[in-house]
Amino acid sequence: MSGYWMWWIAGAALIAAELVTGTFYLLVIGLAVACGGVAAWFDAAVPVQWLIAAALGVVGTVLLQRWKRGLAASTPPQKGLDIGQMVQVQSWGPGGTARVAYRGSTWDAEVATPETPHAHTMYIAGMRGSVLLLSNHPIETA
Repeated sequence: MSGYWMWWIAGAALIAAELVTGTFYLLVIGLAVACGGVAAWFDAAVPVQWLIAAALGVVGTVLLQRWKRGLAASTPPQKGLDIGQMVQVQSWGPGGTARVAYRGSTWDAEVATPETPHAHTMYIAGMRGSVLLLSNHPIETA
């Protein structure tokens, strides 16, 4: 079997493996390996084939990482699905802490601001870890 077929089979295997991971990194490496196969098809020396595949793999991975960082920076943060939901306070503790019933379980909660009055029915204004931050009025989720 010709050398370029080995490169292309390896590239196809990497691209197929990418379908399982969904990260795009194996896609970039698979395409770089396929380009090494193109170099083999043009009868380039074996070290040149490896150099082309390695260089394109590194450059492609760096470009992909930069693209992902830019995409993450430009995507606005999503509000939690719990924000604005109504909860029932089971008991109030010291310092504005509470135990609330929400989603079939009991949660730790705190008032969002010290001046928030305590009530039996409160609304989730935010989350800090697994602690719910409560407000006494509904929160707009739009």
